[in-house]
Amino acid sequence: MNSDLEFFIDPSRCIGCQACVQACAECGTHRGVPMIHLDYVHRPTGVQTAPVVCMHCEDPTCARVCPADAIKQDDAGVVHSAAKPRCVACSNCVLACPFGVPKMKVDFDLMMKCDMCYDRTSVGKKPMCATVCPSGALYYGTREYVAQFRRETPVNEFRFGRETVRTKVNMMTAPQAKALPFDVLDFLPWEGQDFDPLSLARAGAPDAAGTAVWDDALLPGGCSSGNCACKQQPETAAAISN
Repeated sequence: MNSDLEFFIDPSRCIGCQACVQACAECGTHRGVPMIHLDYVHRPTGVQTAPVVCMHCEDPTCARVCPADAIKQDDAGVVHSAAKPRCVACSNCVLACPFGVPKMKVDFDLMMKCDMCYDRTSVGKKPMCATVCPSGALYYGTREYVAQFRRETPVNEFRFGRETVRTKVNMMTAPQAKALPFDVLDFLPWEGQDFDPLSLARAGAPDAAGTAVWDDALLPGGCSSGNCACKQQPETAAAISN
């Protein structure tokens, strides 16, 4: 595997086309089962999706909690899917992963997850998902290319409470961010305020860099329709209120 090539995920570029899911399912080593899936970022306020692949942690929790030693990490840092002869289908890894990546395939009694298309990347090829992604939400290449052509910067440190998880896969986010927090309280912009936070929700995709789903222009008692055009067009606001 070329050490200069890295995996980058930019959720803000995802258009929900499912091309990555279909391409992953076509890989022969996956038995026609996709190892990648799309999640809605915040379904009540928008249809923005984000691709979910294995982040390949430096210290993989899934491997540490496996009682059968079925999950292995190679010298390149790739955390492989569970080995069929060893996996006991206990789902410990499914519950332990902080990113919610491993999935228990009950038809096979086996945990299956993204292994960064090891059969391809080990011989210098791109993962299937990154090959077909039309928007660049999934990119496999050099860090120099990302620095030159992307506005966002890659981050591979994630905070879960007091725990910092470092990964092989990079998440694109704002230049000033050094690590992405995953504490619930870090995403409560209404903390200490006396209004309903749902009144500020609008349709759209939260940017990994901040809280783009919150519109600062909306004040308590104002329009909460989610249609930003109504703030500029009085006739639209009247129609919505009726």
